[in-house]
Amino acid sequence: MTSIIILISLGILLLLLEFFIIPGITIAGIGGVLMIIGGIYIAYSSHSTTFGNYTLLITLISIIIILAFTLRTKTWKRLMLNTNINSKVNEIKINNIKIGDTGKTISKLSPIGKVEINDEYYQAESISGYLDPGKDIVVKKILKNKIIVKSLK
Repeated sequence: MTSIIILISLGILLLLLEFFIIPGITIAGIGGVLMIIGGIYIAYSSHSTTFGNYTLLITLISIIIILAFTLRTKTWKRLMLNTNINSKVNEIKINNIKIGDTGKTISKLSPIGKVEINDEYYQAESISGYLDPGKDIVVKKILKNKIIVKSLK
């Protein structure tokens, strides 16, 4: 009877170790499951079926209670990485650009590169494929952080 309690307790301890400390499928998780199964098997084989059923029921209830307790405690919140990302993509200040404005490519657009529109430099994306430097372009779309251009020719 003591060996059954020790096997099942160690199995539950290894499963908790697997769930909360060592992520993935490791020897701790496999060993924990095997110890729990071994304890329940010993309960069935060395004692009666009724004793085995009680052992199985108590083991399942114990696992559920222990998991519920460990997941509800605030202990794990201290161990977790709890950072928030408050950044966002820089929005382009395109107050003086409108759809239909023309300009020139400064660098090769493949499909993203540098363009000059209304005497200011911007990063733009070409919808007509690769464009070489010095090509005339027209603004087709203006998004929050992107200017979409197309070759005039």
